[in-house]
Amino acid sequence: MAVAEMIKKSDMSDAEWQTRVDLAMLYRVLAKYRMTDLIYTHLSARIPDEPNTFLINNYGEMFDEVTASSLVKMDMDGNVIGDNDQFNFAGYCIHSGIYIARPDAMCVTHTHTRATVSVSAMAGGLRPLSQHSLFPLYSMAYHDYEGPANDLAERESLGRDIGDKFCMMLKNHGSLCLGRTIPECFEFTYYFDTSCQIQIDAMASGEISEIPDDVVADAHRQYKTRFESGEIGQRAWEALRRQLDREGANYAT
Repeated sequence: MAVAEMIKKSDMSDAEWQTRVDLAMLYRVLAKYRMTDLIYTHLSARIPDEPNTFLINNYGEMFDEVTASSLVKMDMDGNVIGDNDQFNFAGYCIHSGIYIARPDAMCVTHTHTRATVSVSAMAGGLRPLSQHSLFPLYSMAYHDYEGPANDLAERESLGRDIGDKFCMMLKNHGSLCLGRTIPECFEFTYYFDTSCQIQIDAMASGEISEIPDDVVADAHRQYKTRFESGEIGQRAWEALRRQLDREGANYAT
């Protein structure tokens, strides 16, 4: 690790450094699963002992370049804390809007994958066509397209539309997920994107069959129990960490 990075680590709390490592890992995981759009989407995490601050990518870095020390720290008013100061304004607008509205949110992802953008343009949005879809549909909201999120006024409508949900379809735009932990946020993000891919493939066949309402309701009762445990995503997250470490990923620098 470079001296400059060691100095940065020594100047922050253990909670901030661990959050940086986990968020940088999240960027690498989404890069691995091809949930990227050049440099134009963003993932963030709130720092546990500093609720008015969050971390986001340094604007211009590809997801597979992000490291713990390259992340930008900023507050809800848009003030950057530290040396890294290149951030995407739309990212600040979207993520701060969710954190302000949802004190329980500790991580937020926003993606423009082909699958989520395609389904976001469909009149019916995400439909219960697969087992995968039932997880994001357990907690799904919708937000009308208002432009490229360069107006801070959109923070209010984003916060209003997410309500108490954990997934939100940004119509004609993409997806947004939040989590009470980074692993939980990843789990929602992964299943949201995968269920959109499945929906597109299924609809291309010309014949589809939706899961019956009573089966959906029973699945959601089971998800409620799992959700209340607070352990969503943890096992998969640790498996992904082992996988990245085996591959020599340098996210924790």
